[in-house]
Amino acid sequence: MDDEALLRGRVYGADHDDETGPREGHVYRELVAGPLDGLLLDVSGWSEEELASGAALSTEIGIHGSGGRACYGPDADPRRWQWQGDVP
Repeated sequence: MDDEALLRGRVYGADHDDETGPREGHVYRELVAGPLDGLLLDVSGWSEEELASGAALSTEIGIHGSGGRACYGPDADPRRWQWQGDVP
């Protein structure tokens, strides 16, 4: 993902009525594949351990519907997190 594409991306968890793009001074991971494909996750302030572990992110559009989570973790490209599956 180049810098221009990053500037156009929507941030996971941002309210549709609010500013949905990335903010200057924040660190993001692009979510690749799965229900949250193409969104950016703000990982500003995350520890190295947290970054290495990935995250289970709430989503209503995964296979488990409302209350489900989409799991994403590190990719070969450190700017991206790859989808690893959905959990209830």
